[in-house]
Amino acid sequence: MILIIDDDVAVRASLSLLLKQAGYATAQAAGPEEALQVAAKQMPQLALMDMNFSMETTGEDGLRLLSQLKQLYPAVPVILITGWGSINLAVEGLKGGAADFITKPWNNEALLQSIKTALELAKPTTEPTNGKLTRKQLDEQYDFSMIVGEDQGLLQVLRNVGQISATDASVLIEGDSGTGKELIAEAIHRNSHRKKAPFVKVNLGGISASLFESEMFGHRRGAFTDAKTDRVGRFEMANKGTIFLDEIGELDLSSQVKLLRVLQDRTYEVLGDSRSKNLDIRVICATNRKLQEMVAEGKFREDLYYRINLITVKLPALRERSQDIPLLVQHFVNNLKHTYHKQALQVSNKALKWLREQPLPGNIRELKNLVERTVLVSGKSLLDVEDFQNQLQGGFKKLDQKLLPSVGAMTLDELEAGMIKKSMAYYNNNVSKVAKALGVSRGSLYRRLEKFNIPYDAAE
Repeated sequence: MILIIDDDVAVRASLSLLLKQAGYATAQAAGPEEALQVAAKQMPQLALMDMNFSMETTGEDGLRLLSQLKQLYPAVPVILITGWGSINLAVEGLKGGAADFITKPWNNEALLQSIKTALELAKPTTEPTNGKLTRKQLDEQYDFSMIVGEDQGLLQVLRNVGQISATDASVLIEGDSGTGKELIAEAIHRNSHRKKAPFVKVNLGGISASLFESEMFGHRRGAFTDAKTDRVGRFEMANKGTIFLDEIGELDLSSQVKLLRVLQDRTYEVLGDSRSKNLDIRVICATNRKLQEMVAEGKFREDLYYRINLITVKLPALRERSQDIPLLVQHFVNNLKHTYHKQALQVSNKALKWLREQPLPGNIRELKNLVERTVLVSGKSLLDVEDFQNQLQGGFKKLDQKLLPSVGAMTLDELEAGMIKKSMAYYNNNVSKVAKALGVSRGSLYRRLEKFNIPYDAAE
């Protein structure tokens, strides 16, 4: 039974009809006291409740009822109903234990999806009988063929990923650069009911504020000066499937508001077209930044933060799962055997042991690049410690002080602009490679390119 709590009889009747048509049994309550009485007679599977039951509309009565419900029935998910202007109140509710919130007027499909997700996440999980996971157990249940590793910390992450894949819950993947956040996002999609629909990747760090709406929502021909043809936005490409928003922490505040609207209402408008389009989509975000600190600093919207992280997946750094390094090295070597037609390619046990002891701050991405660079440069079939040492040390050579300009010869901005221009020329304007070489995120590099008026390919 789903308990509907709202002082507006029309809202209760509308929600009750919608839920009954979707196959759910319902009960109704006009206020907190009646809600607690109904729940005492029959514990609900889920509560759908308004936040205001008085003329003051402060929401204190709603927060109080939420606290009472979570105290009496901690396993029962609660979804809040609020107006767009009261989202801050909904955020307080999420902090108080609510599973999700919807805004009035609600989108029926989005509401039903939220209810289904909350109910699925509330189901008890089954733990391994011996308390220890094995990779074989996970592979029997889920498709993790793209992910290499047997470390217990990683397996716990994969178990959680497998369990949440069946839902439509929004997921925030946190982890250092190079830990494999994109692979985890793909694994969630591949193990979901949306696996036959599109999986669309968007690097938000590579989209400037001026291009955000065009890139994400699309535009009609003539919508603005350079709109020569119609363009399909990323959300439309991902409809019925999954959209992966990488580097979410790089998004500017104005774009965050636009994104929140779409994620909340599941509707959007194409630039140059006044008609709203509905979205049926799963949202996965990723970041290597500390979003909670950004929220505290006012750099990231708190309401958006709580909207995107219904579930948080934290990926361990490679140094925290060093036993997987030999497995990863062998995986990369096997791929390179086919790529470079070197079937005799091997790595010595001594080299594998040495690699396990390296800090590798760039994580899996750094390890992969190191292995491939060593294979290419050494030309050997058997790679030893010295071969990897030469390439690792080569990546950390300090700048020759003689190459630096004398003090006062140029400003820091001029020095920075000059280095970026040289890097762009060296890497043939490949923004990803330049960002990696300079040790900055793509978003930071794009901002510098715009600051110094350095031309680049926006579609890259």
